[in-house]
Amino acid sequence: MIKNSLIIVLVVSGLFSAKAQTLNDFFTQTDAFLKSYVVKGKVDYKAVKENVVSLNTILTIADHITVDKTDAKNYQAFWINAYNLSVIKGIVDNYPIASPLDKAGFFDKTTYSLAGQKVTLNTIENELLRAKFKDARFHFVLVCGANGCPPLIANAYLPKTLDAQLEQQTKLALNGDYFVKVNDKKKTVEASEIMKWYNEDFVQNGMTEIEFINKYRTNTIPKNYKLKYFSYNWKLNKQ
Repeated sequence: MIKNSLIIVLVVSGLFSAKAQTLNDFFTQTDAFLKSYVVKGKVDYKAVKENVVSLNTILTIADHITVDKTDAKNYQAFWINAYNLSVIKGIVDNYPIASPLDKAGFFDKTTYSLAGQKVTLNTIENELLRAKFKDARFHFVLVCGANGCPPLIANAYLPKTLDAQLEQQTKLALNGDYFVKVNDKKKTVEASEIMKWYNEDFVQNGMTEIEFINKYRTNTIPKNYKLKYFSYNWKLNKQ
């Protein structure tokens, strides 16, 4: 009995170790890939298309990964990276294009094999992340392939640094002028249409949009400023 129990323990331990190793490989290779093809938020899609093997290899690894929302950091880091890589894959498969919107169904019809399931980009964002965690900071790390999106960083999002990375990207967006534009003379705030499309994420617990923005801004915006939205820039975020 002792021998059999030991064998079971070793087998189970081996399975857990293999899963952990696969997830680590995914993060490591994603980090190397992004360092190679992303500069200042822009992606070298032409170069990726010419050597698409590395991207396909990472996505193959991603399809064999198992993540559970109870292990929140691994789960979130995996799906954020998987989303960003899948966007690049979708663009490269149709490159050259001027915008992700040039491909019909880019976000809601094209599927990717990830974590043993077929998912669209909208499924990842809305069902696997937003619906499960109610964290508005996801909007500052999920990059849709357009200039209107937050910039893609040249690093993987990692479980051990995820919260710090979410905070950093949110602060960068809300203190820059590509996501929020303040006009003190007119007493107005113009925000990205992301805050309009996903309004419920930014007004949780009775918070207003400006109060959410001020959580992360160095120079806070007066609460009486009028909020407007500027048009989203869907032009491709290419180098």
